[in-house]
Amino acid sequence: MADSSKTEKATPKKREDERKKGNIFQSADVVSALSILVLFLTLRMTLPYFYTSFKTFLTRYFGYGKTMQSITIQSASDVGRDCMTALFTMAGPALLASVAIAIVGTGLQTRFKFSHEQLKVKFSRLSPIQGIKRMFSLRSVAELVKSLIKIAVLFYVLYSAFRNITNSFTKLMYEDVMQAVVFILQSIMDIVLQLSVAFIGIAALDYLYQWWEYERSIRMSKQDLKEEYKQLEGDPLVKGQIRERQRKISMQRMMQQVPTADVIVRNPTHFAVALRYDIEKDPAPVVVAKGQDYTALRIVEIAERCCIPMTENKPLARALYRDVKVNSQVPSQYYVVLAQIMAWVYSMKRSSRS
Repeated sequence: MADSSKTEKATPKKREDERKKGNIFQSADVVSALSILVLFLTLRMTLPYFYTSFKTFLTRYFGYGKTMQSITIQSASDVGRDCMTALFTMAGPALLASVAIAIVGTGLQTRFKFSHEQLKVKFSRLSPIQGIKRMFSLRSVAELVKSLIKIAVLFYVLYSAFRNITNSFTKLMYEDVMQAVVFILQSIMDIVLQLSVAFIGIAALDYLYQWWEYERSIRMSKQDLKEEYKQLEGDPLVKGQIRERQRKISMQRMMQQVPTADVIVRNPTHFAVALRYDIEKDPAPVVVAKGQDYTALRIVEIAERCCIPMTENKPLARALYRDVKVNSQVPSQYYVVLAQIMAWVYSMKRSSRS
């Protein structure tokens, strides 16, 4: 019985995991129906060849009575070999076609995937309790009903064919041997055709049931979905801790760059942006650090310890904080105001040297 808590459809990952375990959707009745249908079509197409081979076989078989003087082990072996060769020659194409379509039909349903999991010994399969549960499961009941329907259909088809053949026995007594052979072959074709039609109908119903049962068996609970999400995306708590650690490392590196700044632009307490401009290396001023509130205060503290000039410009501080990333050059629209600030910084440096 399916767990009542498993109400969600299986995800692609769940389906792939089930395929790796060997739990793959397939309908054996579809393969059986296809095999019978191909058998019918092959017999239909090879009927002239079958007729000729069977005629040759009968001629040779009855000819042994005229040519064979005595029965020996060697002669009996030759007759048996010829009979087997003739039978395989006649039935071989149909049988090989049925086997081929069975392999292809199974492969198309399983996507030609083979799992070693099905070969492993599972002691749970030997459990009497699990065995009793499987005996009285919905799948077992469905398989029993399906088997009874198959038996009933097979019995009806064979009974009808046998009745038709027995009714024609008296007529066959006055017919040529090959006419009787043609009648028997036609009867076989009728049986195969009727079985094909009946089993295709059963296979269609079985396919729908097997699909419903498979989807039902791989359903997931909401907790299963959460666990799978954690496996694919990672635990949100762990991811948050990682992001926090990365943020701290990035913040530490940024603070280490503050002493390299030439000037700090602030607003004065909420925002602070540290700018570096090396005429020989930098085409334009570069933001080496920026921060808001507590981070801005730390930038200011480091700048005071390193004696870095600071200027208050609220619009510029907010704009640089918003528009420019750390270790990025300042856009050209800020060149004019920054040129004035850098000129002020250089004048301060010259005056301090003098």
